[in-house]
Amino acid sequence: QVQLVESGGGLVQPGGSLRLSCRASGSIFSVYTMGWYRQVLGKQRELVATITGGGVTNYKDSVKGRFTISRDNAENTVYLQMNSLKPEDTAVYYCNVQVRLYTGRVGDYWGQGTQVTVSS
Repeated sequence: QVQLVESGGGLVQPGGSLRLSCRASGSIFSVYTMGWYRQVLGKQRELVATITGGGVTNYKDSVKGRFTISRDNAENTVYLQMNSLKPEDTAVYYCNVQVRLYTGRVGDYWGQGTQVTVSS
């Protein structure tokens, strides 16, 4: 019913930048909050940043001032601009979207994950 396609991960040196994107498609009537989470092997998935339909953002403290979340409502796409990357940002990054389907059902969906590795 809903497909999420992520892109933009990769290997970058400390201090470098990456931009992640996640596009939602399918039987979507409306998209609510969109967000990015990350997970390191053996640890719990943690929130990185979220953005509401009205553009209100929320960030994990350790990424404030370095990461910027944005969205394109016409394309049902959420972005995460990551600057001044640190080795501790290394993780698999997942996008999450909350949607209302044409059936009226409301649910949240996850992307497949994209690896971000920060290393010299």
